[in-house]
Amino acid sequence: MRLLITGASGFIGGYLVEEALGRGYEVWAGVRKSSPRERLQDGRIRFIDLHYSDPEALTAQLKAFVKEYGAWDYVIHNAGLTKTPRKEDFFLVNAEYTSHLIQSLAAAGASPKKFLLMSSLSSYGAGDEKTFHPIRLEDPQNPDTAYGRSKLQAEKYLREQSYFPYIILRPTGVYGPGDKDYFLEIQSIRSGFDFTVGLKPQRITFIYVKDLARAAFLALEKEGLVNRHYFVADGDVYTDTSFARLIQRLLGKKQVLHLRIPLGLVKLACLCSEGIGKLTGKAMTLNSDKYLILKQRNWICETAPLQDELGFVPSFLLEKGLEESIAWYREKGWL
Repeated sequence: MRLLITGASGFIGGYLVEEALGRGYEVWAGVRKSSPRERLQDGRIRFIDLHYSDPEALTAQLKAFVKEYGAWDYVIHNAGLTKTPRKEDFFLVNAEYTSHLIQSLAAAGASPKKFLLMSSLSSYGAGDEKTFHPIRLEDPQNPDTAYGRSKLQAEKYLREQSYFPYIILRPTGVYGPGDKDYFLEIQSIRSGFDFTVGLKPQRITFIYVKDLARAAFLALEKEGLVNRHYFVADGDVYTDTSFARLIQRLLGKKQVLHLRIPLGLVKLACLCSEGIGKLTGKAMTLNSDKYLILKQRNWICETAPLQDELGFVPSFLLEKGLEESIAWYREKGWL
């Protein structure tokens, strides 16, 4: 079975490639020529640099590919931006490029048996922060970040097309070996400091990256499962405090100063950081979009459809996943 994975050089993409190879797929990694390929060293991987920005060139490229190799059986569209100094780039890369790929696959006679879009829980916006009911699939999607709105637009492009069946996955917080975002908190706690945002604890959910990759292939390979969408999480709920305490225990760090930072100060820091990013042209970890994500108190999502329809059971709950992640960071010299 021939498979295209876009965004293959990224954190999640690398694990999707690893899972695909383990399942015997002929894997085509969609990566830019300038993208790092440290995690894509397996000789079985084939590469393609897709011309997302030019629909005509992309269609011609895909026609040539089909003529030489045949169409892909499946496509996992994982490519996208999670941070950028220019918010309009979210919509260009996450939404418009998705539309270009969909249209070009159809025009080139390369329609897959199933197209899986890796979206995000952020496409729904804030959950109920009074009752803390889980966000449900049938809830209205009202994203409050540029990132979330761009992912929702990509979902709409996919849902409105009729060329091929699709699946949409919306993972919650994705962590695991090689992740750089949650690593910053691990590194901070290792240094003896834990900074959590807001005076009211966040309710947060997670999915280990290997479990996310496995869920993607369960969705692709299950016959008859088409035009469906799912939240992907391990099913448990944590607080930012319990998350930090668990990291502290796994690190064996006896003394850590745990501080809660008021939202006003966090907002100021994010706006200042964003301003620096605009001046330097660099994507900053702290920005106005990130502030809204940090501000959100309810990141609980409904996972019953994923479990019932795909038979998904996580292999890694948070403690086991963090143990493996921390061991990897130590082995690689990150800690």
